[in-house]
Amino acid sequence: MGLVGRRRGVPGAAAVTAAAIVALMQIVLLVTPTGAQQSNGTSRVVPAEGYCSMYGICAHRSDGKVLNCANSTKAVKPDTLFSTRIQSLCPTITGDVCCSVDQFDTLHQQVQQAIPFLVGCPACLRNFLNLFCEMSCSPNQSLFVNVNSVKQVNNTTTVDGIDYYITSNYGEELYNSCKEVKFGTLNTRAMDFLGGGAKSYKEWLAFLGRQANPNEPGSPYLITYRPDLSDSPGVKPLNATVYSCGDPSLGCSCGDCPSSSVCTGSLLPQLQTESSCSVKMGSLKAKCLDFSLVVVYLVLLCAILLWGLLYRTRGRKSFPTQTKQPKNADDKLRSNNNGNVPENSSVQVSRAASSSIIQTYMSTFFRSDSVSSCIYIIFYNWCLGIVLICSKYCRKHGIFVTRHPLLVLFASLLVPILLCIGLIHFKVETRPEKLWVSPGSQTADEKQYFDSHLAPFYRIEQLVLATSASDQSKAPTIVNDNNLKLLFQIQKKIDDLRANYSGSVVSLADICLKPLSTDCATQSVLQYFQLDPKNYEDLGIDHARFCFQHYSSDVTCSSTFQSPVDPSTVLGGFPGSNFTEASAFVITYPVNNKVEKTGQENEKAMAWERAYINLVKEEILPMVLAQNLTLSFSSESSIKDELHRESTADAITIVISYIVMFAYISFTLGDRPSRFSSLFVSSKVLLGLSGVVLVMLSVLGSVGFFSAIGVKSTLIIMEVIPFLVLAVGVDNMCILVHAVKRQPDGLVLEERISNALVEVGPSITLASLAEVLAFSVSAINPMPATRIFSMFAAMAVLLDFLLQVTAFVALIVYDFRRAEDGRIDCVPCARLSSSAVAGDNDGHQGLNLVARYMKDVHGPILGYRAVKFIVIAVFVGFAFASIAMSTRLQPGLEQQIVLPRDSYLQGYFNDLEKYLKVGPPLYFVVKDFNYSSASENTNQICSINQCNSNSLLNEIARQSLSPETSYIAKPAASWLDDFLVWMSPEAFGCCRKFVSGNYCPPDDQPPCCEKDSGSCNPNGACSNCTTCFLHSDLHNGRPSTTQFKEKLPWFLDALPSSDCSKGGKGAYSTSLDLSGYENGTIQASAFRTYHTPLNKQADYVNSMRAARDFSSQMSKDLQMEVFPYSVFYIFFEQYLSVWKTAIMNICVCLGTVFIVCFVVTSSLWASTIILIVLAMIVLDLMGVMAVLGIQLNAISIVNLVMSIGIAVEFCVHITHAFMTGIGDRENRARQALSTMGASVFSGITLTKLVGVIVLRFAKSEVFVVYYFQMYLALVLIGFLHGLIFLPVVLSLCGPPEKTMKPIEQSQTPPSNGQT
Repeated sequence: MGLVGRRRGVPGAAAVTAAAIVALMQIVLLVTPTGAQQSNGTSRVVPAEGYCSMYGICAHRSDGKVLNCANSTKAVKPDTLFSTRIQSLCPTITGDVCCSVDQFDTLHQQVQQAIPFLVGCPACLRNFLNLFCEMSCSPNQSLFVNVNSVKQVNNTTTVDGIDYYITSNYGEELYNSCKEVKFGTLNTRAMDFLGGGAKSYKEWLAFLGRQANPNEPGSPYLITYRPDLSDSPGVKPLNATVYSCGDPSLGCSCGDCPSSSVCTGSLLPQLQTESSCSVKMGSLKAKCLDFSLVVVYLVLLCAILLWGLLYRTRGRKSFPTQTKQPKNADDKLRSNNNGNVPENSSVQVSRAASSSIIQTYMSTFFRSDSVSSCIYIIFYNWCLGIVLICSKYCRKHGIFVTRHPLLVLFASLLVPILLCIGLIHFKVETRPEKLWVSPGSQTADEKQYFDSHLAPFYRIEQLVLATSASDQSKAPTIVNDNNLKLLFQIQKKIDDLRANYSGSVVSLADICLKPLSTDCATQSVLQYFQLDPKNYEDLGIDHARFCFQHYSSDVTCSSTFQSPVDPSTVLGGFPGSNFTEASAFVITYPVNNKVEKTGQENEKAMAWERAYINLVKEEILPMVLAQNLTLSFSSESSIKDELHRESTADAITIVISYIVMFAYISFTLGDRPSRFSSLFVSSKVLLGLSGVVLVMLSVLGSVGFFSAIGVKSTLIIMEVIPFLVLAVGVDNMCILVHAVKRQPDGLVLEERISNALVEVGPSITLASLAEVLAFSVSAINPMPATRIFSMFAAMAVLLDFLLQVTAFVALIVYDFRRAEDGRIDCVPCARLSSSAVAGDNDGHQGLNLVARYMKDVHGPILGYRAVKFIVIAVFVGFAFASIAMSTRLQPGLEQQIVLPRDSYLQGYFNDLEKYLKVGPPLYFVVKDFNYSSASENTNQICSINQCNSNSLLNEIARQSLSPETSYIAKPAASWLDDFLVWMSPEAFGCCRKFVSGNYCPPDDQPPCCEKDSGSCNPNGACSNCTTCFLHSDLHNGRPSTTQFKEKLPWFLDALPSSDCSKGGKGAYSTSLDLSGYENGTIQASAFRTYHTPLNKQADYVNSMRAARDFSSQMSKDLQMEVFPYSVFYIFFEQYLSVWKTAIMNICVCLGTVFIVCFVVTSSLWASTIILIVLAMIVLDLMGVMAVLGIQLNAISIVNLVMSIGIAVEFCVHITHAFMTGIGDRENRARQALSTMGASVFSGITLTKLVGVIVLRFAKSEVFVVYYFQMYLALVLIGFLHGLIFLPVVLSLCGPPEKTMKPIEQSQTPPSNGQT
């Protein structure tokens, strides 16, 4: 789902920013000895070894920054103590020096601010310090430093600009040693802070040397780094030793130095995109699967054509010996009875057909030896027994219902009515995690672990303001004065917003995320002005443009919550890194989230969110539109609220769909009388309405049953199951009524009802039982939404079937009696005169138009051999094409489809895809991290020097180098790296302690005093503070178990600042679980990075799969439990195995239908044909899904499962009619079409079609895509297969009927007699 990534708790980076720039710029100004005084204001000091260009501090600027003296003098020999101090910081400086004690103290003070950025990479740190040590204190300073500009301050000549000569090789190697060093706190490079994001050594040195304006951080004079010597005779550019970041003695980690020889290869296999096999033929390129399917199809087509030719040739040779068979079963029966259809003719036909089919089938598979004959007789008797028992039961049931309709009606209605009592416990589950996440799923467990051990991911409230492009032109930039002023107005309205919750007032400040417990972590471009309009008036819009490039290196750009604001998180629609051309503002309000146990924990935040949405709609939106801008917005609870609204948005559409189906049922069930007056008697509106009521009762009974046992309903159940059961129920109603109408008029109603049940009862039972079992078996699906749907559907279809064969049959009895008495439909107490209806009751009514078409047109056309070949070729071709297309189905469910078309979230998700440049946060969580000195876990995780080259964080950094396959955008922020750096003696401004052993904060965090001290200077520097450890106190640079345990709480409580940017408060407050850590194990610790921007559903699925594969491999290699977590994982886990789920459900349903068909029909042959046709229908439906771009998800899987149940209706009735026919395959296929084809077309196809078409006008896109499009495709595909392909297959290779001995002479079970 489109989630927006935002930095989570990164508090003190702004102070870091200030520190970096102030430090590095003031280093230059304080460290550089100033040149000699010049009479004309500028002169050239003759370069000479042992001479200085500048020496001493002689003035201050108006903003307090010190200025060096332009003083050409010989280098000075320091005393022993001063020399030792210099050696501790600048080991390359020996002998005489060109810096005073004051200059060195200033240098020492300023570089301590930069050390925490670089201490993780000793080579870079040493090279960086050498650059300033040489410039400040080198005894040969005049050889490579020249004062090119001076100015008078208080009658003193001070330095105003210098040239610093270095070789190009020195500058390049210096930059290369530092360019990849990470600043983990903000998932970025240290170069972004220390070099303004420089991409080359020239850019870096230019950044360090720029002259700062008053009250801005940086150097008080200009430093020009010059590699060019053309106009500088006598100069010897600095070319000191530069340590490579891969130097073994000062080795950096692989994350900070990927080019190191020990880091050239990852132990992990590189994540690769899936490559598919392809076949190339000239300029054409096809997938191997597609090519194979074409080849197999052509071979199969040739085989069918050859078989047809051979069959035709054989038929010609054997034709003279054949006896002409009766045209159809009816002709055969009439010829044996002098043209009269005998009573119980359908039973005789059924028995004869069943016996013939079973005998033929059995004789095909068993030989004539004694053992085989015994098996044949036993199996034959069993199969025939099932058929006869079914027929006998249907006849008895029909007679009983006809004789006792009132008893059957009330008894059958009692069961669903009693089940409806359970509706008092009816509840609807709307929580997405309860619908789409399987209980005990890996992601659900990981989310619960993350939330309980660390902290739930914060709630996101967001606004997106954007400019709109005219025609095809590029959208104009949104960064202008008017738009920023508008943004301040919006911000004020948000700040002033108050919501009411249980009588208390809730504001944003009450619920927002506050990393440092002071200010909200609002992500907005206004943070460059600290959300203060007065600052904007003073600084202007140019300051925002300045901060786009220097957000991490200028203290004036820091936010109110003391953290840099990356412009890529607050701007959108910009090309590359050109932020000034951004066409959108992205404003995010992170809000505290709580673990929900009762569902009430976040009610206060939700109350504010509702007020926030109303404010945006009513007040902010008109303001934005007045500026010709667009606005999209969202809150954390928006999706849930809109889904709830969507559940009722299409209620009218669904009701209309049901009404249309009811109207059609009433029309198709009635007769077409010859007189208009008879219409009131022959219509069956009341019968149709009664059938719809039975369908509703079955649905309510199902919901009531499961509500009574504590199973919550879902929106899918409320929307889909009524339609499904109505579609199935209408089929049975039409088939039953039409079967009764087909009976001879000379029979009494009792015989007509019983004969009709004998004729269609088995097929109705078979279809319904197959549907019930298919849905029941699908309930094994672990996904709650699919499982619950299958359970409710199975119960509803079962109840509907029971009501159809009991209550509805009783209603048919009453309706036919009403018609026989000439009573008016819907007003049975009124009766028409006998003369008005006499004309329509005389004789048997002829076939209707559809039935005549099936008998006289459709059937004969399909009988042509060429037509059969074309039908087989086309349908098999579509099946093969659908196999190829189904492989292109994409998993996922677009948010826009699920929501109402008029939802405000539609524009929001579109804007996220269009403008968003940041992916969702990604956390790698390590369980049970053993930090004891005896364990290797620390080096297996960290990424600073002395860490394992294949450590977790180093491997994450490697994966971030190939984001197109790993979907990891940046190296991970590591509390462990920062903690180890914070403890390091080199970072002497970080981990400090008083003499008493208590924690001593950095000097720039007053007041500096112990807790129990008497007096405290609020502005004074800390005295009597020393670093926590000496090098000798650590073992290979790593703390002992006790040291780790004691100092970790100090680190997590330390505020980041200029003197120490590595403080962990805010940045890592929720990154590890300290409960029980005293025993040497940290239960949970998280390392944050970001996914690349994810714009498609496939991106979300693939990113999750890549993260899981990576974590699984790391867990295996490091023997530690590592898992990835992102806030969207819980909703996308289903798509990792959606194909497996779909195939499993389809196969189980098809297998269940096959078994049911075999048991009921006792024909393996017929069951196999039904199975093949159903499989082709499902394949074709999946192919249509791929063509229409319908994604594979829980909804489409439910529809595919349902399609099998509905497709059974198209196949079973035709197949059953074929099996009960008499004659050769051709005649039986035509008979099946003439008897059941009309019912299938009018009772199944058209009924569903009229109901589906109404869904096209639904307001929700999910109805149009997943119900209208899929159902329409299902109805059309099922109709084509059931009435075209299946009859052709049956006529060619259906269960055969051969000339055999009469049933009376064969070994058959005793006759069950007449009822």
